[in-house]
Amino acid sequence: MRALLTLWQFSRPHTIIGSTFSITALYFIATHDVSFSNTFVTLWLPSLFAALACNIYITGLNQWSDVEVDVINKPWLPIPAGNLTREQAMRIVAICGLLALVFAGFFSTGFLGLIVLIMSIGTAYSLPPLKFKRHHLAAAAAISLVRGLLVNVGFYLHFRYELTGEFYLAKEIIPLTVFVAAFSLGIAWFKDIPDTKGDAAYKFGTLAVKSGRRRAFVMGVFVVSLAYLWVIIAAALGQLPAPKFFMATHGLALGLFLWQARLLQVGDDQQVKRFYYFFWGLFFVEYIVYAVGFYL
Repeated sequence: MRALLTLWQFSRPHTIIGSTFSITALYFIATHDVSFSNTFVTLWLPSLFAALACNIYITGLNQWSDVEVDVINKPWLPIPAGNLTREQAMRIVAICGLLALVFAGFFSTGFLGLIVLIMSIGTAYSLPPLKFKRHHLAAAAAISLVRGLLVNVGFYLHFRYELTGEFYLAKEIIPLTVFVAAFSLGIAWFKDIPDTKGDAAYKFGTLAVKSGRRRAFVMGVFVVSLAYLWVIIAAALGQLPAPKFFMATHGLALGLFLWQARLLQVGDDQQVKRFYYFFWGLFFVEYIVYAVGFYL
């Protein structure tokens, strides 16, 4: 049980849950107008396994590469806490990387290429010579590209191809892709706010280090607010099914987000961390809402 708990902590659970919600929602969106009674096990499950293994590969490699920084910023993580050695961590990373490729290999060359591309960006995020995470623009772009474009468009096209034999991108996926890309910028900027001490010590050029915690937070709030308004406008223009549902849910979520943002003391690390996990909760809810909207 202790080993399983350590593995769960090493996987960064909020990202695992986020990937599960996003892949599952995209599956239901892609199948809303076709028969999928026999594909839940043969299509959704191995695709989800590929995504989760890829997720652990990326988050695990990130922890393995910067233990010294995490000793300052996140000392409770398995490696700095002494619950996992770097050698054990690398074995987990390698096994998960291999499993991601194996599960992706069950399907088309295109899907395998998608997983390889996501893993390559994740590798470049954490390892030299590129190490995107040291530069706030590159880091934000990498997270936004993967979570926004590659996951939403890539997995939707994968599901549609396996179901129909054709690559078809529904226009309704565009607002979701833009929303998650912008939302991912918020993830990139908010996550670094409580980590300025370690990042500054090891010369990580995050937005919070270079421009200050307050500015990073305000920019994140601005971009995420625009993301919600984008979906509301898209629904009002008839680009989404059940427009009143999308307008109401996203208006409510935007109001809740702004209310929590207004209450936050950016200088309080614990408040920022709680807000960050609340923010991930909104990420989970977005995919639930989006999938439900296609079945109303």
